[in-house]
Amino acid sequence: MRYVTTIGDREFIVEIDGNHNVILDGKTFEVDFDSIGDQPVYSLLIDGQSFEAYVYAADNVWQVLLFGRFYPAQVEDERERRLRLAAGSTVSERAEFYLKAPMPGLVIDLPVKEGQQVEKGDVLVILESMKMQNELKSPRPGMVARLDVKIGESVEQRQTLLRVI
Repeated sequence: MRYVTTIGDREFIVEIDGNHNVILDGKTFEVDFDSIGDQPVYSLLIDGQSFEAYVYAADNVWQVLLFGRFYPAQVEDERERRLRLAAGSTVSERAEFYLKAPMPGLVIDLPVKEGQQVEKGDVLVILESMKMQNELKSPRPGMVARLDVKIGESVEQRQTLLRVI
């Protein structure tokens, strides 16, 4: 099965062959992964190297936390993509975006305030989880319409932190 994965402005062609191989933009990697307990935490072995990632699906976007960085990834199979492109629909830069916690944690900092204009890549929230500080960034330009959390507040996974319009 082939997928088109969009992270930021970059698209990747991903093929999964069913034999523990993933082909990323034409390059083959041997991949094995397993979830850890009931959490959205995955242990990955990629060409013999070990990685740990937090991954969950939310609102048509996969939320991925890897190496302390947050990556919202849109994944479409080839059929879905062809249908969307044929219909002429695209993801709007003007649609509301709800930033949700990728994992349970503690809000360490909110470097933005309601009404503030933000650019793509600006840090919106710093969340501490498992003794790691994670910068959650804006996936697009807009205005912070509402803050749903405060500094020092504990949050649950998938809890809405703020809204960008």
